[in-house]
Amino acid sequence: MRLTTSGESHGKGLFAILEGVPAGLTLDLNRIDGALSLRQGGYGRGGRQKIEKDHAEVMTGVRNCVTLGSPLTLAVFNRDFENWKPYMAPEGCDTSARRLTRVRPGHADLTGMIKFHTDDARNVLERASARETAARVAAGAVCVQLLEALGIQIRHYVRSVGSVLDEHIYPFETLGKKSPVLGMMDAEAEQRAVELIDHARGEGDTLGGTVELRVHGFKRGFGSCMTYREKLDARLVAALMSVQAVKGAEVGEGFRLSALPGSLAHDEIFFDEQRGYYRKTNRAGGIEGGMSNGEELVLRAAMKPIPTLMKGLQTVDTDGNVPARAAAERSDVCAIAACGVILESALAFELCSVVLEQLGGSNMREIAARYREMP
Repeated sequence: MRLTTSGESHGKGLFAILEGVPAGLTLDLNRIDGALSLRQGGYGRGGRQKIEKDHAEVMTGVRNCVTLGSPLTLAVFNRDFENWKPYMAPEGCDTSARRLTRVRPGHADLTGMIKFHTDDARNVLERASARETAARVAAGAVCVQLLEALGIQIRHYVRSVGSVLDEHIYPFETLGKKSPVLGMMDAEAEQRAVELIDHARGEGDTLGGTVELRVHGFKRGFGSCMTYREKLDARLVAALMSVQAVKGAEVGEGFRLSALPGSLAHDEIFFDEQRGYYRKTNRAGGIEGGMSNGEELVLRAAMKPIPTLMKGLQTVDTDGNVPARAAAERSDVCAIAACGVILESALAFELCSVVLEQLGGSNMREIAARYREMP
């Protein structure tokens, strides 16, 4: 499976071409818009979300809500383009207006200007913006439905916001009950997180957080220990790290395992006639030796604070290379709830890729049959 996205933050729209989707997958198209709505939600979002009401148009690859096996094209048009058309129109526009030269620390601005040989960071930031993820979420909603057709479910929740951390362990089936405010499970922790976001807003500051993702029903044997390119944990972590502002990812207990003795770090193996091989713990997060072991997949990702601060950090204005305060584009205070939806989409795409590569098949009937036959 292959996913290509295109489009700029204030351009005409965001677009996704998803190749390799099997024929015969029945899609609930409303779920694509539902995922896009969740991506726009969460406490701490900025003014852009009041302008855009994202809707995905399915342009190709689907007939009567069923995939054809041909490339699937999705379009999310930007309402805000009408306001930016004088500065962003491909057919001709005023590129001297809305120029950005007071480059933002932590963003792609300066390095991108140097790499792509431009004197305007707008040529970089329009694509580097997390607005790009609207296309990925639309495609991810298709991938989620493909996985569900095989009996594989993905859920996530926000584990921390800034310094507020929820260390409780939740059963998979309860994760669908997370709060719509911030995507957290613990009401008391979420209230403290909301207060922290309010304080950051008052200070002109931003906050990040962490998201935990869980995958239920993913059978053993996906990935490989034979080549590093096939290692499942490497592929899934790379998928999470591809999301804007994500600076860390772990599988299972991850970094915590480095502080434990081996006797407390590994998952002992048992056998039962009914269950077969199983483990009473899941510190490995469902992956051993680069392969799924049949236990629940557990991954976490850390999102850094958004680099666009309303008060602006110290930087350099590349027009003259003089000291300046970083430019303040319209932005969020905290987008961790949205990040959770985006991470789920990125994970769903990579899991679909892994499954289809190993099972093969051109239509859902044969793929589902092969998945059922796996031990």
